[in-house]
Amino acid sequence: MERYSLLQRLLHWIIALMVFGLLAVGLTFMALEDEGMKSVFGEEITATLFKVHMTFGILLLVLMIVRIMLRFMQPTPAYNPPLVGIEALIGKGIHLLLYILLIGLPIGGWLATSAENMPVQFFNMTLPSLLAPNPELAHTLFEFHGLGGVAVLLLVLVHVAAALKHWLIMKDNMMNRISLP
Repeated sequence: MERYSLLQRLLHWIIALMVFGLLAVGLTFMALEDEGMKSVFGEEITATLFKVHMTFGILLLVLMIVRIMLRFMQPTPAYNPPLVGIEALIGKGIHLLLYILLIGLPIGGWLATSAENMPVQFFNMTLPSLLAPNPELAHTLFEFHGLGGVAVLLLVLVHVAAALKHWLIMKDNMMNRISLP
């Protein structure tokens, strides 16, 4: 097998787009935390951004679970040429960390929002709270959620740099494994 299945490839690119969008909104939250989101965007736009961020975060969690199930059910195509040494170790490590963070961040956001005693919204549904209200815990969880987002950004940058290296410099057909066409 030379390529991931079409469903795996679609999930990869859909998740990638969602991660970029979630990072953009999350970094906006972090950048405007001191100035106050409501004072910059207004209350209605801020509420909409939070709802969209929560909705796509939960959707990301669901898609990641599907992606992990597919990974166990379908074989992983071999690298051609095979990765060896430190490159193989770094590649596996980055993928593992991305999977952990892309499962953990939505759960952490859900926990933080619950502890903040705010509704956890998924489209127009309100999901159950996972924690009792606890403002101190909410603050800590939101801090970790933000740091996790920064970690995802850094890992994605390394992942993209490696993909570009294989595609544009090495021209070793590595991108064929995950490309859509």
